[in-house]
Amino acid sequence: MRLREIVLDCPEPRELAEFYRRLLDWPYAPGHAEWDPDGDDWLVLVAPDDGPRLAFQRSDATPPPWSRDSTVGRVHLDVAVDNLEDAHEHALAAGARAVSGTPEEDGHPADRFRVYADPAGHPFCLVQDVQ
Repeated sequence: MRLREIVLDCPEPRELAEFYRRLLDWPYAPGHAEWDPDGDDWLVLVAPDDGPRLAFQRSDATPPPWSRDSTVGRVHLDVAVDNLEDAHEHALAAGARAVSGTPEEDGHPADRFRVYADPAGHPFCLVQDVQ
């Protein structure tokens, strides 16, 4: 067995797929790039390294808001980056909303990550490996 894809429920799959396409620079799966008003309920982006795909499924479900102290279980994406500051600017330009401060502001300067929300409200982290 291997993990095929991660699916994000969202009210507007095309909008969220476009956000992650800009953020990750991943292409659409064949047949998914063109807008289709009758078929945009399920869209897929393909990882360039044959990793798990990222899929978007139409749903009215809303993710719970991110909180460090939340007792609500949730799954989130960790996106590896080379430089956290540069990736932060890129994420904001793509349409992300920062929901945490810098590692220094949040009291974990050696743990190089920041938390964001995508346009549908799903949390994700940008994580810089420290050498």
